[in-house]
Amino acid sequence: MKLYYAPGACSLAPHIILRESGLEFELEKVDLGTKTTESGEDFLEISKLGYVPALLLDSGQVLTEASVTLQYIADQSPGAGLIPAHGSFARYRLQEHLNFVSAEIHKTLGAFFNPAMTPQWRESQLAIFDKRAQHLDAHFSSNTFLMGDDFSVADAYLFTVLGWTGLHDIDMSPYPNLRSYIERVQSRPAVVEAMVAEGLLPASQEYQKAS
Repeated sequence: MKLYYAPGACSLAPHIILRESGLEFELEKVDLGTKTTESGEDFLEISKLGYVPALLLDSGQVLTEASVTLQYIADQSPGAGLIPAHGSFARYRLQEHLNFVSAEIHKTLGAFFNPAMTPQWRESQLAIFDKRAQHLDAHFSSNTFLMGDDFSVADAYLFTVLGWTGLHDIDMSPYPNLRSYIERVQSRPAVVEAMVAEGLLPASQEYQKAS
């Protein structure tokens, strides 16, 4: 498999899960401005939508959308325990979390990347995020991860998009449980490895976590 990614974009989530899964994979960085990959490929020939993640399978097929790529990767390594079995109620609960992250957190925080955002629009988005963040903060007052005690693909996705709060100076101090959750996920070796590989953390961080 090859994952096309942009540093810190939502493609970080499947990147984390590829490392958590123990599967073999390749990485190729994409310049989302020029739609060109690190090796000089036209990214629009790989994904017509022009955004990451794009997961090139060994069959030659390409999967897009974070929620889909996350589930596909985890299903290839069931022993890693990153996703419940197909048909189980827990799988539907997992999908519920993925949809919440996609529709309510990713979409809300993604708006802050729009250069046309006005102060009024920003306040509106912050109000929406506050309601969602309060919900998550309450959840993490009694749960280690989204699915309870078990880390899952939904956590990789939520952690990734919550990382954008720092880019946009969004105050997270009202949500202590959510902040602790972010720190908990970021301490995982696979998360550190992925962030170092994307240049989001210094390489020394990886050695610190390994020691």
